[in-house]
Amino acid sequence: MMSHRYRLYPEPGQEPVLERHCADARYVWNLALEQVNFGREQRDGKWRDKRGLGPRPGPAARQRQLAEARQGPWLSEGSSLVQQQALRDFDQALANWRGRTHRRPRWRKKGEGEGFCVRDVTVRRLNRRWATVGVPKMGTVRFRLSRPLPARTGMARVTLDASGRWHVSFAAAQGAVVRTPTGSVVGIDRGVATTLAVSDGTMLRAPTSPKLAAKVVRPDQRLSRQGRGSKRRAKTVRHRARTHARIADRRRDWVEKTTTGLVVDHDVLVLEDLKVKSMVRRPNPKADPGRPGAFLPNGASAKAGLNRSIQRSCWSVLARRLQDKAEASGAVVVFVNPRYTSQQCRRCGHTAEENRQSQTVFSCVSCGHRNHADTNAAENIVSRGLASAPTPGHGARPDNRSARVSPPCAAAGTSGKVAA
Repeated sequence: MMSHRYRLYPEPGQEPVLERHCADARYVWNLALEQVNFGREQRDGKWRDKRGLGPRPGPAARQRQLAEARQGPWLSEGSSLVQQQALRDFDQALANWRGRTHRRPRWRKKGEGEGFCVRDVTVRRLNRRWATVGVPKMGTVRFRLSRPLPARTGMARVTLDASGRWHVSFAAAQGAVVRTPTGSVVGIDRGVATTLAVSDGTMLRAPTSPKLAAKVVRPDQRLSRQGRGSKRRAKTVRHRARTHARIADRRRDWVEKTTTGLVVDHDVLVLEDLKVKSMVRRPNPKADPGRPGAFLPNGASAKAGLNRSIQRSCWSVLARRLQDKAEASGAVVVFVNPRYTSQQCRRCGHTAEENRQSQTVFSCVSCGHRNHADTNAAENIVSRGLASAPTPGHGARPDNRSARVSPPCAAAGTSGKVAA
């Protein structure tokens, strides 16, 4: 499943209703989370349930409590559909956490991740550019048809980002990319200087926006001088958020176009199995044994810069969108062990740190083979992919670490247009 997102254009009189729905969903979510947290205490660094407090309310009990709370003057002014769906979303988030597939539900804060869900929405197409979606308590709202509508629009999620833009999204299956089987197999090396290095010699770099990045510096400087809660600070925050949104939109557009092109041109795509979430963690502090309460330098500033570069390169998003589009279009994505791919010689197999002389130069100290360092790594990646999984779901790695294979969807076919 993927999200088909469209820009929403509410009228000036409709925005207060949308903001009220966001506030109701946030309040109901936080109240349900408070009930779950009640009776839990922290011991030995972990949260554990207290005993003797009785069972906490379940999903059905929470819905009954919501019905009772709506007898009052405040919640009754909002939409029951929005509030009930917020509880269902919370129940699903709680089940995902208990199933160890997602992180634990967190508090929702005003101005961060604002949004709400509505079930059984009515979508009506006006023309080839515009359509409307029905929202409780306010009627229909226009949104721009920047991409084709999914076949089914059962549930809609309305969101408000930090830059003040409203969006509506519908969950639907990933559409198949129009492609013809080519028999091509490529390895893809993800990096910081070069975002994607393909084994055929292609170098792809995520778009950089020096002018937009420079526009973020001055708002940051103004924020340090402006008081919290002031109107000028709120205006500066919105200005900075709009700039960040433009930068993120460019990267997102580049990711979609790049992944579509790779799936169209190749049948098998091999990537490193990178644990990006672990790679961008902060370094642990180093205590100074000679001075109690003091700490030694741990390279946190340099690591923070590297983390920002990794996040700007969109490694996780690239891998996820490649996998989604490949599964829907008859291609295969293979993930292999990334160990020593940048230090191993593709010609003789010699592995040494001295082989990689710089960011771009690879020169084997054993056989003298020279190549672009990222291209050499991509060739090692495709070689490991072919050795570990020559066919989808079969084969074993020589280093006793099995590769992850993303098989194509048998029912997807290779026709239709990409929905992203």
